[in-house]
Amino acid sequence: MKTMKYVPLLALVALAACSIDPKDYESTPVTIETAAGPVVCQLYTREIVRWDRAIQRPESMSVETADKICYNEGLRQKNGSNAAETPSTPEPML
Repeated sequence: MKTMKYVPLLALVALAACSIDPKDYESTPVTIETAAGPVVCQLYTREIVRWDRAIQRPESMSVETADKICYNEGLRQKNGSNAAETPSTPEPML
């Protein structure tokens, strides 16, 4: 069967058509007030918190710390918590 040689190519094309672009899931940025100053977070859907990240942060704050703050805010919103709680250790990013 000559068409069988096209199966891998068709599978690759189908996979490429299903690629996920985070920009398709962006929400309005939110600002989290911290002791060091405001952190502006780009959050995505409540189900996809692993993409949540800082887009602005105080100069005195590391990127990693700002991203953790945003990740924790995404978790807080996902869990429906009203209080701004920032756990000291966020869930691991997968």
